[in-house]
Amino acid sequence: MRGDIKPEVCVIGLGYIGLPTAAIIARAGCPVHGVDVTQNVVDTINRGEIHIEEVDLDGLVQAVVQRGLLKASTEVAPADVFVIAVPTPFAKDGNHTPDTSYVMAAAKNVAKVLKKGDVVILESTSPVGTTEAMRDAMAAERPDLAMPGLTDGQPDVSLAYCPERVLPGKILEELTHNDRSIGGITPRCARKALAFYKRFVKGECVTTDARSAEMTKLVENSFRDVNIAFANELSMIADKQGLDVWEVIRLANRHPRVNILTPGPGVGGHCIAVDPWFIVHGAPEEAKIIRQARETNDAKMHHVLARAKSLVEANPGAKIACLGLAFKANIDDFRESPARYVAASLAREFGERVQVVEPYAGELPKEFDGTGAELVDIDTALEESDVLITLVDHDVFKVIPPEERQGKAVYDTRGIWPDVT
Repeated sequence: MRGDIKPEVCVIGLGYIGLPTAAIIARAGCPVHGVDVTQNVVDTINRGEIHIEEVDLDGLVQAVVQRGLLKASTEVAPADVFVIAVPTPFAKDGNHTPDTSYVMAAAKNVAKVLKKGDVVILESTSPVGTTEAMRDAMAAERPDLAMPGLTDGQPDVSLAYCPERVLPGKILEELTHNDRSIGGITPRCARKALAFYKRFVKGECVTTDARSAEMTKLVENSFRDVNIAFANELSMIADKQGLDVWEVIRLANRHPRVNILTPGPGVGGHCIAVDPWFIVHGAPEEAKIIRQARETNDAKMHHVLARAKSLVEANPGAKIACLGLAFKANIDDFRESPARYVAASLAREFGERVQVVEPYAGELPKEFDGTGAELVDIDTALEESDVLITLVDHDVFKVIPPEERQGKAVYDTRGIWPDVT
């Protein structure tokens, strides 16, 4: 990776982060081999198409595939730099235990093709210590290679952790322009990773140790979760006391040092709704506020469902339109979505009375199977439904004028219609 020689890069995991990352690296002129376990994803990318919704990603992928800079397969290939961007979900134990098995599997596959001088970077959001655990797994697979932190001499490879900081809908822009925290197993590892990221990141790249970088990512999302929990708890208090929470927040935010966030039906997505539990898992006795914030945001989801059911029961026989399934506005990502949970729960109870409007879905998720609920467009919902439950603040919902909502029972969980209290 010296001078202007472009390193060959292998990106493992071609999902919401991996594919945009691979495309941006390819745009910088580095040949990229993308790896995914799903054959359909591989075939889609090799056609120059995409399997996820993200602004401007389709054109970029098409361009780098046509230029021969990005290709995909289901097998890890030799490279100079390996970027691991695989899922880190919860284990199926019901205790929010982090599952790093995908990271470890990727690390072992990388180890098979690893050579002296390579750089391995973990980007997956992970519990503190995962990069070191990944190093240990690779060392077990390749005892012929000296690993950083396990040798007194010069290591043969470099390992680092560098999480993304992106907002869905702006991923390409933020991958390029946001600052990055790069944590190496050793300072030399951090410098090697820094040289790689400077090829395509315009934001400031700050080096640190791997454990600090891992914790930084978790702290960033936990900070957001705690602040959202305050707003959601305030909304539940306002409901109990018969107050307009939007008015209270609007007035409180006039204070020069107060900036309360917007309440919603809960918190979704694979980051904010998940990552705080990684901190709790690592320090269960100390992470009291972080745990409570998670529980508060989950409780808001059930609070919204209870209020929605009360509104439906007050309008017997009426058609119900649930507006939105995504975890946030204007994206097609439904992971951990409270809107999806509420809509599916209503569908299971009220069946064919439920219509779902989700402009970023071609079909309803599997949990709607057999309920009788129907996916419709917004015009159909406005014509046929007498109860509107707004769960996501998609732009198409924001522009619905009062006259088209007149005479309908409305529960606006996102505060997009100022005339609704």
